[in-house]
Amino acid sequence: MNQSNLNSPQQITENMIQAGVGKATTPIGKLILLGIFAGMFIACGASASSVAMHAMSNVGLQRLVGGCIFPIGLMMIVLVGGELFTGDCLMVMGCIHKKYSVMDVVRVLVIVYGANFIGSVVFALLVYLSGQLNYTNGLLGAFTIKIAMGKVTMDFGTAFVSGILCNIFVCIAVLMAGAAKDVAGKLLACFFPIMAFVVSGYEHCVANMYYIPAGIFAASNEKYVERAMTEYGYTAEQLAELNWVNFFTVNQIPVTLGNIVGGMVFVGVILYAIHAKNLRASNN
Repeated sequence: MNQSNLNSPQQITENMIQAGVGKATTPIGKLILLGIFAGMFIACGASASSVAMHAMSNVGLQRLVGGCIFPIGLMMIVLVGGELFTGDCLMVMGCIHKKYSVMDVVRVLVIVYGANFIGSVVFALLVYLSGQLNYTNGLLGAFTIKIAMGKVTMDFGTAFVSGILCNIFVCIAVLMAGAAKDVAGKLLACFFPIMAFVVSGYEHCVANMYYIPAGIFAASNEKYVERAMTEYGYTAEQLAELNWVNFFTVNQIPVTLGNIVGGMVFVGVILYAIHAKNLRASNN
């Protein structure tokens, strides 16, 4: 690739720090709208990938197909705009560089997290009301319940570590998209890391803001519940675990914490440390 079409790792780091300055000074109203956008976009990819996977029996092929579709969410965010909680964890670099305060980072992350939740849950409700989950005589609804059940029955440690691994991939995808200067390059940069995290089965807090509420909505439909019991062997007692309390306590808390550690510590802090000396020199 021609070097003029590619930002260097140091340039990417500098650009991310400057982007963080912009986020830190963005009005609350705009942050909320951008966060809702991002939540909806991630939900778009999650919903479409579920449709593609729901009738497949081979788990490896199922995940590969889902992994090829899910990245559309980040692609939409990168090209159209949006604030995604997991990507915004990279603001830690600008904080270390003293471009803005810790409270600026906390403010952005809290607002964006809430807005991502609104966008994702609204999209999940719209999908449910659209009748899409009726596909294959309700099998898509049952599959949606199955995905959610797998997420609300994870132990804390598994969810936490899976969240760390997930956001390493997501933040690297964001950085790689920042390396490219053309649309094709940005799309390819988004595609492969996100595909890898989906195929690997790692946990993304914003994606789960779609998957689990969609499962909760699906579980309110007797047809989908009956199909889930028939296809996957769930009992009524097991399905009772699929609720809003477990959504937050069993999944969102450990996965969100893991996403923060993965994005901030394993990517942001390390990348900043690599280029810190040159960044300080360039600012003098």
